[in-house]
Amino acid sequence: MKFQFEKGIVWLLLFLPFVACSSESMHSKNEKNLAMTHSFDTVTLGAGCFWCSEAVFQQLEGVGSVISGYSGGKTKNPTYREVCSGETGHAEVVQVVYDPEKISFSQLLEIFFAMHDPTTLNQQGADIGTQYRSVIFYHTEKQHQEAQEFIAKLTKERVYSDPIVTEVKPFTVFYKAEDYHMDYYSRNGNAPYCQMVINPKVKKIKLKFSELLK
Repeated sequence: MKFQFEKGIVWLLLFLPFVACSSESMHSKNEKNLAMTHSFDTVTLGAGCFWCSEAVFQQLEGVGSVISGYSGGKTKNPTYREVCSGETGHAEVVQVVYDPEKISFSQLLEIFFAMHDPTTLNQQGADIGTQYRSVIFYHTEKQHQEAQEFIAKLTKERVYSDPIVTEVKPFTVFYKAEDYHMDYYSRNGNAPYCQMVINPKVKKIKLKFSELLK
């Protein structure tokens, strides 16, 4: 609970005066144009705190945009406070727009499973709650099939000692998070949460997948 408390303190001290809640349920105009480009695909992934996921996927060659937000719940246009209450049903996610000619969906899955623990239910480290669940919201049937096959492969190879609890669900709607969440790591790299939680994840991915970095 230490990191969860620290995360809350960082949020209050750094951003409370600047909070301007966003109820956007889609990308900005430029981001939508990017996703609509013939060579680009989109996937929505939840791997715990979206600050961590954003920081990792932004490092990758072939990734055009990474947007933090909320998916998988019942509340329309949820705020960060509402999602953190656990009552909306949403997960913290990132919507990743990528060029499959430069980075494959399979490679994104490798990074997704390497950057978090897919065996802990509704928890990543000290971040606890349904909003931190491991989940893949697929946008195409091809992604659905690849995700299921990838999980089956990890299970067969006994990569993890405990069962994988990652959900694989069809994408429905994405609500963009408030502006102060965007580019969090790049703007607040010296913050305690970044140093203690995000930094190790980014370093791990850079070391293990150096050939996929920008």
